[in-house]
Amino acid sequence: MSHTAHIPSHRKPRRSASKTALRAGVAGGMLSTIAVAGAAGPAQAEPVTQTIEMPTITAGLSTSVAASAQATQAVALDLETRAAEDAAATTAAKTAKKAKAEAVRKAEAEKKAKAAAEAEKKAKAAAERASRSAERTTLSASTGSSGSSGSSTASASVSSSSATGSAASVVSFAQSQVGDAYVSGGTGPNSWDCSGLVQAAFRTVGVDLPRVSQDQSTAGTQVSLDNLQPGDILYWGGAGSAYHVGIYVGGGQFVGAQNSSTGVVQKSLDYDPPSGAVRVL
Repeated sequence: MSHTAHIPSHRKPRRSASKTALRAGVAGGMLSTIAVAGAAGPAQAEPVTQTIEMPTITAGLSTSVAASAQATQAVALDLETRAAEDAAATTAAKTAKKAKAEAVRKAEAEKKAKAAAEAEKKAKAAAERASRSAERTTLSASTGSSGSSGSSTASASVSSSSATGSAASVVSFAQSQVGDAYVSGGTGPNSWDCSGLVQAAFRTVGVDLPRVSQDQSTAGTQVSLDNLQPGDILYWGGAGSAYHVGIYVGGGQFVGAQNSSTGVVQKSLDYDPPSGAVRVL
């Protein structure tokens, strides 16, 4: 018998390789199962099985997806609303800008038209005054050779009878305006042009004369300056092309709205000898 002592080994007995099986299910809410089996020592141990419940990842998925879809739809709707509001604001701004530009254009056009009308009116008045001056110069030159004695004879030859009836009313109205201002285009009550005064005087007796001198110079029967009667219309220039009118008031006198310097005056025919006369009454 050997004296060699039997020394037990300190080495741990080998374990057989552990066997692990993992079986997991994550679809449709299935339970996941983990099985672990192991054997220790020389003997084969019974496999140990343990069941672990894993959380499902689809339980609230449909709700989250629905909420996300609603949020996306809300954002899209908000963006669409903002786009519509921006488009409407842009359209309104363009419309307002266009309307403002049109209003400015219209105002400028009206301003220019008014200025043009005013300039035309002034030019017409200046031309009328110039024409009157030229005609008066011509008439004065043509009658100057006759001398003052000729003028006195002509004045004495006209009728000096007092006005009666409608003629008296016309004469009275004209004389009551003496001292009023002369304004081109004026028709009263305190400022007149020559034809405006004549027209207003005859209107007092129900006679509606044309408005302008040219037409008034042919409104009645042509009469000689040697046979004037109170209420006759005197004109300067040609019949149908007269540039000035007045009213004969008798006694070799006439009343007329002469010009802006003199206004409405009563003067002798020698002051401004007329070219002709018409009788309406």
